[in-house]
Amino acid sequence: MSFVIVASVTPKPGRRDAVRAALLAAVPAVHEEPGCERYSVQEDEQGFVFIERWASEEAMDVHGKGANFTSMMAAVFDDLAGPLGVRVLSPLPAGDPTKGQL
Repeated sequence: MSFVIVASVTPKPGRRDAVRAALLAAVPAVHEEPGCERYSVQEDEQGFVFIERWASEEAMDVHGKGANFTSMMAAVFDDLAGPLGVRVLSPLPAGDPTKGQL
């Protein structure tokens, strides 16, 4: 069963460009991690939102403790307005399988 994560990152005023650059720089390496099925970054007026899907709980945990994630967070730590907001979701597929789940 896949695990979906939605994580939000809110930069301090004036630090959006630096945070964006650090987040985007980390994406290609994360895409190569075992078990990464989706790792996508979106932006809105509040900051950035990651939508992730991991093949297993183990893959998700390895990512959260791994060098790619910890390096990314170290790079933006002083630029964040607050802690990373993370929600781990369990899919409830409904309707068309290609449209009703991530």
